[in-house]
Amino acid sequence: MKTKTLRKNKVNVVTLGCAKNTFDSEVMMAQLKANKFEVEHESPNDDAEIVIINTCGFIDNAKQESIDTILRYAEAKSEGLVEKVYVTGCLSERYKDDLEKEIPEIDAFFGTRDLPRLLKTLKADYKHELVGERLLTTPAHYAYFKIAEGCDRPCSFCAIPLMRGNHVSTPIEQLVDSAKKLAAQGVKELLLIAQDLTYYGLDIYKKRNLAELIDQLAAVDGIEWIRLHYAFPAGFPMDVLDAMVKHPNVCLYLDMPLQHGSTKILQSMRRGITREKTEALVNTIREKVPGVAIRTTLIAGYPGETEADFEEMKDFVERMRFDRLGIFTYSHEENTHAYTLEDDVPEEVKRQRADEIMELQAGISYELNQEKIGKTFKVLFDRVEGDYFIGRTEFDSPEVDNEVLVKKSEGFVRLGDFANVTITSADHYDLYGIVVA
Repeated sequence: MKTKTLRKNKVNVVTLGCAKNTFDSEVMMAQLKANKFEVEHESPNDDAEIVIINTCGFIDNAKQESIDTILRYAEAKSEGLVEKVYVTGCLSERYKDDLEKEIPEIDAFFGTRDLPRLLKTLKADYKHELVGERLLTTPAHYAYFKIAEGCDRPCSFCAIPLMRGNHVSTPIEQLVDSAKKLAAQGVKELLLIAQDLTYYGLDIYKKRNLAELIDQLAAVDGIEWIRLHYAFPAGFPMDVLDAMVKHPNVCLYLDMPLQHGSTKILQSMRRGITREKTEALVNTIREKVPGVAIRTTLIAGYPGETEADFEEMKDFVERMRFDRLGIFTYSHEENTHAYTLEDDVPEEVKRQRADEIMELQAGISYELNQEKIGKTFKVLFDRVEGDYFIGRTEFDSPEVDNEVLVKKSEGFVRLGDFANVTITSADHYDLYGIVVA
């Protein structure tokens, strides 16, 4: 029985998972809007006729969050709070048959590349002239900027190629056109994303072409920061470093998930690189791009990871002194190569090892932050929270990295604007400062 009047042709898009999903939702929302739907992103009210859930299928926790969200809206449908519920994205791509069987209340399931089919189900047209158009869900001054889809890497632990397919680069001219449109809307920062940025161009230009893409994006008027996420270390194209140094609007920031610090584990992971080569690469990057902040991600508790392997990873973190670091506990994913191995590290040990790494990193981050006291940085302000304006330096990506806090009482800044901030104090992950002329 319906308890409220639903707004016809209103669609609530719910996004789970990574920035690539955020990008896909934004593209979907632009298409829906062009088809005269009223579109809202993650509406707090169950007043939409249609709900579309863009799911994540990456690791156990993310999968569970996606399933819980699907069940929540399946229940809302059965209570008459929404009329139609559709599910898309990675979880749906990977487990479509199981989901259809287990949650029959859902009206239809779609994969990661099924947007035209989803639109057709809604009696909407896929508008080719809108390629590159998005309804941004991020603050208006920055946008995730996907340069390729899918992945050809053979990493043993990763199910993403199963969900996203093979690597497909977007042509440079299309990306430059999209960047110009975003700049015209007021976007100042592009966060380049893909499963692997370094593979960009191999399929369509027969060479690694990330450096050329950066050259062309850096020339777009209005784009003041370009940030590089998710670079694979093996076969890293060194000309990218030259591009970073050449263009002042390319942030001195590189997100490079390294996954482990033990050669034995890296080989089992099929990463195509040793610890020694990894360290040499990190040192070269720092030498060629002075002042660069390197973010990395590691995995704790991979099959066969002994205490000695873990100690090797700890030593690796201690000596490399990464500016930013995150760590996942290993998730045993069906249909991956690692799934053939015994998941032999107990969950509590995985968690304990991850906590040890983060404790070590907290100390490193604190020491690095103390070195910034007294220095002045260009800061982009994202939001207001309590008594503080909150922003980021070029060394920090939104939502995952350090932030700069400025007291409202000590100066006014407009959100989406840059300001010079002198750092007056620092803790493990945040900097505090005052705005200077």
